[in-house]
Amino acid sequence: MPPASGDGADRPSSSSSSGQDDPVATVKKRNKPQYTHFTQQELPACKPLLTPQMVIPVLVLVGLIFIPIGLACIAASNKVVELVYRYDTKCVPRNMLHNKVAYVQNPSIDKTCTRIFKVPKDMQKPIYIYYQLDKFYQNHRRFVRSRNDLQLRNPKKAKDTQYCGPEAAANGGGRRPVVPCGLRAWSLFNDTYSFARGNQTLRVSKRGISWRSEREHRFGRHVYPLNFQNGTLIGGGQLDPSKPLSEQGDLIVWMRTAALPTFRKLYGKIDVDLRAGELVAVTMHNNYNSYSFDGKKSLVLSTAGWLGGKNAFLGRAYLVVGMACSLLALLLTLLCVVFPMKEEHLLLQYPPSRHVPY
Repeated sequence: MPPASGDGADRPSSSSSSGQDDPVATVKKRNKPQYTHFTQQELPACKPLLTPQMVIPVLVLVGLIFIPIGLACIAASNKVVELVYRYDTKCVPRNMLHNKVAYVQNPSIDKTCTRIFKVPKDMQKPIYIYYQLDKFYQNHRRFVRSRNDLQLRNPKKAKDTQYCGPEAAANGGGRRPVVPCGLRAWSLFNDTYSFARGNQTLRVSKRGISWRSEREHRFGRHVYPLNFQNGTLIGGGQLDPSKPLSEQGDLIVWMRTAALPTFRKLYGKIDVDLRAGELVAVTMHNNYNSYSFDGKKSLVLSTAGWLGGKNAFLGRAYLVVGMACSLLALLLTLLCVVFPMKEEHLLLQYPPSRHVPY
């Protein structure tokens, strides 16, 4: 007789179910990461205990190093002799002070201005001549983009005026490409300076005012000015069409973008020593239109030291950091004397890492 049917006959035995693997447990075992020092973040590392015995000497050492460096930088900056003269308003006739733009745009008005400077201290050669402009934003996006680097260094790209708008071509007689094109070249600074000491004319040297990397790589030796400043609106100075762009030092210096609206650019050098108390006559031709944007123009005569021109910022920065570290070291020393640390605080150590198995 066959066995009676029932639930117990069809239900699998408990021994057969226990023999099968649980899929969830299998997934967990497969996802278990392999134990390494990298996965468990147990690689060797420097974990210093910032105790007063270590922090205070470090602060004192930084102060002892930074303070002398700051004093040396300030001393070097103070040795630089600098003479600054703003002439944009002082070289305008009194009857034209109310309309400076009309004055500078009128070619029939003589814009020559002569001033006498007294040398404050001995100035050893070379004496650098700079012009300084204020409120001129050479870093403006449209001004920066308005040039074509391929045209500046490749004579075969003379007609390539892409990105040079609005000064890409000269009007009149058809649209002729301008070399160099763009607003940056069009706005070339064109004030001039000449110097005299008594009856002796001081020669201004333009040699070496630009960087060699710019002359050799950014401005071509066989690229010559073409149709430059031939439009109806004249922006700035003229260029010698017989000289290649690599020899146009004033243009190369001007087209080096300034980061701030107040900047100085090198005009030339005087290779003559000037003694304290000597009188130097400076003749300035006030041609550049800085009045349309309410800008300022200044003439700067300066010597140079082992850190460059006159600038005390670097020395003051070193001095401030060194003094701050010294004062902080003194403060921590006083705190340790008044509130001494306990012995158990000084013996703190990081516990060794322990591997917790899964």
